[in-house]
Amino acid sequence: MAQNYAHGNHSHTQKKVRNRGGGRTPVDRARRTLSQNFLVDRHAIDLMVKAAGPRGLVLEPGPGEGALTLALAEAGAQVVGYEVDPRLAGRLASRTSRDPRIDIVRRDFTTVRAPREPFAVVGNIPYSITSKIVDWCLRAPALTSATLLTQREYARKRAGDYGRWSLVTVESWPWFGWRLGDTVGRESFRPVPSVDSAILRIQRRTEPLVSDGRSYQELVELGFGGVGGSVRASLGTRYDGVDTALAAAGVAGDTVVSHVHPDQWITLWERLCR
Repeated sequence: MAQNYAHGNHSHTQKKVRNRGGGRTPVDRARRTLSQNFLVDRHAIDLMVKAAGPRGLVLEPGPGEGALTLALAEAGAQVVGYEVDPRLAGRLASRTSRDPRIDIVRRDFTTVRAPREPFAVVGNIPYSITSKIVDWCLRAPALTSATLLTQREYARKRAGDYGRWSLVTVESWPWFGWRLGDTVGRESFRPVPSVDSAILRIQRRTEPLVSDGRSYQELVELGFGGVGGSVRASLGTRYDGVDTALAAAGVAGDTVVSHVHPDQWITLWERLCR
C-alpha cells in the first residue's frame, strides 16, 4: 500500500554573499536559488558517515563539491549522486570519472524514479526542498534508510524533540522510525548559513507496526483534523470507545493531538480499528 505523507516545506535562510557584484554572479545566483551550502568540516562528514553506516547502493541528493560523496564511497558504498547544478555536476563527474564506486548524474533528485533494489539515501540536502526529499524517501518502497543533514529545527520537530509530534512522523510511524542525531554547527558550511543543522535518521522497520495502513492513516488524519482541539474530541466524532482506548494508551482526554506519542497512536489504532 502506498502511503501519503504530505507536510509543509521549510525554507532555507543563509547569510548574504558580499562581493562587488552584490551577489549577482552565476555562482552566487545558483547558491541562492538551489540553497547551496557545502559541507567542509571533516568531523561533520565523519558524523554523517557514522550515522548512515553506508553499504550497498546509496543515492546522494545534491552532492555539490563531493566531500560527502567521496567519504561514502571510501566507507564501502556504491554512490549515485544527483546534482541539478550543471557546473557542479560536470566538475564532480570529471573528478570521479575513473572511480567505479561513484556515478554522478545531472538531474533533480526529486524527479528520479526510485530503484527497485534496496538502497539508502544520504545527503547534505538543500533546506528549501527538505520536505520534497523526505516525501520522496517515504514513498520509495525499496528504501532502507535516509540519513539527512537538515535544518536543526526541522530535524527536532520531526523527531519529537520538542515533546510534540508532526503529522508526517505519526502517519509514517508504523513503517519508519525517526531519530535525531548530532548537531552540525553552521560554521561547518560554506557559505555559512544563518542556522545550525542536525542529522535526521529515518529507518524503515523490518515489520510494520499495523496490519491495515489505510485505517491507521484515517485515524491519525482525523485526530490531526483539529476538531474540538483535543484528541478525545477529534476521535469521538467517528469512533466508539474512545475513552477506553485513550486510557489504554495512557493519554488524557484533553491532550492536544500533537502531544500524543506515535507509539500511543499505535495503541489507539489497536483499540479502535482492529
